[in-house]
Amino acid sequence: MKHKLILAGLLAGGAALTSMAQTDALRFNPDNYTRQSLTMPDGREVSYKAYEGIYYVTNVEDSVYQTLNIYVPDRLANIPRVPVLLRTYVGGYAASTAKSPSASDATGRALSEGYVVCIPGSRGSNSTVERDGSVIYTGIAPNGLLDLKAAVRYLRYNDDAIPGSSELIFTDGTSAGGAMSSLLGATGNSKDYAESLRKMGAADVRDDVFAAICYCPITDLNHADMEYEWLYGCTNTGVRHLSEDQIVISDELAAECPAYINLLGLTKPDGTLLTADNYKEYLKGFLIESAHRALQEGCEIPDSIGFKFYQDKMGPMGAGPGGPRPAGEHRPPFGDGRQAPSFGPGNAPRFNKTSDFVTDLDLDKYLAYVASVTPLKTPPAFDQMGVLIETPSPENKVFGNKNGDAANFTDFSLRHRLHDSKAKLSADMTRRVALMNPMNYIGNGSAKVAPNWYIRHGAKDRDTSFLVPINLATKLMNAGENVDFALPWNRPHSGDYNLDDLFRWIASTIQ
Repeated sequence: MKHKLILAGLLAGGAALTSMAQTDALRFNPDNYTRQSLTMPDGREVSYKAYEGIYYVTNVEDSVYQTLNIYVPDRLANIPRVPVLLRTYVGGYAASTAKSPSASDATGRALSEGYVVCIPGSRGSNSTVERDGSVIYTGIAPNGLLDLKAAVRYLRYNDDAIPGSSELIFTDGTSAGGAMSSLLGATGNSKDYAESLRKMGAADVRDDVFAAICYCPITDLNHADMEYEWLYGCTNTGVRHLSEDQIVISDELAAECPAYINLLGLTKPDGTLLTADNYKEYLKGFLIESAHRALQEGCEIPDSIGFKFYQDKMGPMGAGPGGPRPAGEHRPPFGDGRQAPSFGPGNAPRFNKTSDFVTDLDLDKYLAYVASVTPLKTPPAFDQMGVLIETPSPENKVFGNKNGDAANFTDFSLRHRLHDSKAKLSADMTRRVALMNPMNYIGNGSAKVAPNWYIRHGAKDRDTSFLVPINLATKLMNAGENVDFALPWNRPHSGDYNLDDLFRWIASTIQ
């Protein structure tokens, strides 16, 4: 018995030493930096300390990607707590290295504002390591998200040593990076990721964030195909020119979408239930608001893409911005199209930019315009492998396995690939897909959701359905979060635009 007690004591002591070693390995060294600078678009020089190549976990699987860089400006903002901008450059659910700040995006602007910047790398669908003579894919879902959560934990663990407040972390990403930003914002401290983070050797602290900045987030992947076809089905035999087989798939997917919309149980700002029957009117409100603001700010809108206008020499609001609006006006819920690009030469507006007001929209006509600008994806837009083509999408790859085999992540596509009407995803795949959908964590108390959200999806962005960002924003608003959402006018699939607007919003949240 005595020997057993001694052995137990030795084991406990060894575990303690291991824990201490892990803790020490995650300590930030404030003296290990180089000096760097950026020249901003206005000519100003921003100098800062660069802490680069920092491992944010102790059990590193992929040394190429599991690092982060931290940049501390010489002139920190003169405010009680300085925000930290965590910018991910994930695209297409691929791996991303820890990059340097850029004068042309939010990282450079953040440094010029006196904010701290963190740029983490993360694993993705194309990240691999060699192990025992075999190639192992390291970035299968949810590993990329786990990496970013570990980076957040590193910042919070070293809050006393790193300038800036880990309680004011703003995540920022575009496309799949926008999805990752939304996931960081929605899944804070969720127990669903805890064991995986422990095995990675992430710091044992919280991973919730203060705000999520999401540009055109490619998320809600297990419903994105049906949402895409439900919205764009009106273009199938026109602009889109789908084949008969493609139309069959499109129609089947579209038919599944109304049930999903109704199941969400979302409510509009006036408290009425958002359903498949009134959803397109809800969408029209955002697009009308975007177009109207664009008109006010000098953008040009041809009369051929579906919008209807009210004309009055005095303007729709009378002599000033507080004047009356025209009777019967469609009042949009909210939104902002500030600093939107115009259509350019050869598309002169039919209407007066300063006095006209957008009153209605032929949605099908507008969607045909969007489809004519950039060809739409063919059905299924995301889980495409094995349905009509064998080529896997980036999303098929990220839900694959360590051997590099891509996989379906919806029952719909799995049934079609296997030609089995009863086929269903495995329990493990269902779990992994759920871990990558922020909609599963908002409003149910299972995670600490970020209290502040800035969501943008361009009004001519066809990379995913408008339903994806609208559902995300609406669910967050229903949960009581502070949400700034818009479909900026004439914007394609892109991010980190209109930085003046973004940083005004950031400043407003920390006042």
